Amino acid sequence: MTRDGGLEVSGLRVTGRGGRTVGVSPDLHAAPGEVVALTGPSGAGKTVWLAAVLDALEPPLRRCAGIVRWQGEIIAPGDAARRWRRRHTGILVQDAAQSLHPLLTAVASVAETGVDTSRAAITLEQVGIDASLHARRVHQLSGGQTQRVALARALAARPPLLILDEPTSALDSAAAQLVAAAVRARRGDPRFVTLLVSHDRDFVATVADHVVVFGTAPSASPPVPSRRPAAGATVLRVHHLRLDRPGGQTPLLQAVDLTVDAGECVAVLGPSGSGKTTLLRSLAGLHPVTAGHAELAGTRLPWPVRHRPSALLQAVQYVGQHPADTLNPAHRIATAVGRPLRTFRTTDRAGRLATVNALLTRVGLDRAVAGRRPGGLSGGQRQRVALARALAAQPRLLLADEITAALDPASTTTVLDLLGEMRHDGLAVLIATHDPAVADRADRVLTIHDHALHPLEGSHDRP
Repeated sequence: MTRDGGLEVSGLRVTGRGGRTVGVSPDLHAAPGEVVALTGPSGAGKTVWLAAVLDALEPPLRRCAGIVRWQGEIIAPGDAARRWRRRHTGILVQDAAQSLHPLLTAVASVAETGVDTSRAAITLEQVGIDASLHARRVHQLSGGQTQRVALARALAARPPLLILDEPTSALDSAAAQLVAAAVRARRGDPRFVTLLVSHDRDFVATVADHVVVFGTAPSASPPVPSRRPAAGATVLRVHHLRLDRPGGQTPLLQAVDLTVDAGECVAVLGPSGSGKTTLLRSLAGLHPVTAGHAELAGTRLPWPVRHRPSALLQAVQYVGQHPADTLNPAHRIATAVGRPLRTFRTTDRAGRLATVNALLTRVGLDRAVAGRRPGGLSGGQRQRVALARALAAQPRLLLADEITAALDPASTTTVLDLLGEMRHDGLAVLIATHDPAVADRADRVLTIHDHALHPLEGSHDRP
């Protein structure tokens, strides 16, 4: 028996290679006007379930059973599902940058959905993308700005069914509130149904009518106390760094002086678009520097990265907030994580595989992940694979950009505990984050405002 209206999903079953069942597939009914949140640990199958509902699974995954009804009518797989998606749905995927055409501006990306430019501009401003950013392309935006452009694209045509996968993962609290307001504007309106996936408990609590839990969340153990050495030598020293905005008219950051010692974790906070990601990418040699210099243990870091010798490439490892952009979709995870071992460390094949398996376990992933490809993993799993790959190089400095953004609380604790252990062995960590749990584990916290880095009150920088 079916219920009236909205979205109804029953008996869904997804299989992968060899016919094995993938994830869990709860039944769901989202009535007109409702916002339904899907929660659960990273890798529990939330994103796969959504793709199955939309009949948009990537091979070898396939939907082998189940019924999807929209407004009482069965949506058959194939052409019927494609027409339904095109006419009735707006979708924000977890890797937002991949959903936007790299040559289109922000306003053109939104207008591509069929709305006029005026409507596109209004929707962008509703999610906090002001007019000065409308003409920028994806590579000229921060991760949080890109996420909001993709959200505006999903919202602009006022789709009857809106699907949001981790819509606040790369956002500061002010930007997350704008997203919450956009979702609440649909709530209670019988023309709309909204499904969202999120690990953000506060966000879910403020917008959702119902919550569907996937899997069983592992209990989060108490954080492991930091055992940082009492006095570590300075690993990173940054002197008077200046980074310009695209086009070079105005500085994004200027007069940046910064140190990170061996065993120390320094967190950088700031609103989306303030320059956190650009700072880390610059130190990794991936973004041009206008002025200033940086040293690693007294050795000048050349710009750009192609000018760095092998020893510096190994010593400085960067983990970006969009691992899907850096993991080769054709390579298995064992190959991706093992590459630094082949490049920087002399180990035989058996030794590499043992190290890969150990690293995957330490970041909270099952060893079976080693045989899979990035497309078969959740966003949180890919994030941890990227971290394992960076740690495989045994760096002296880890530059980490929102590495817990797509993780559930237990997985976040696992990752932070691992970094705590490695800091005891001398690893220096510079991490950009919006997550208070991450900032709480740092030795010092810096904030970005007025185009500069400032110590958070009660935290003291040592330039």
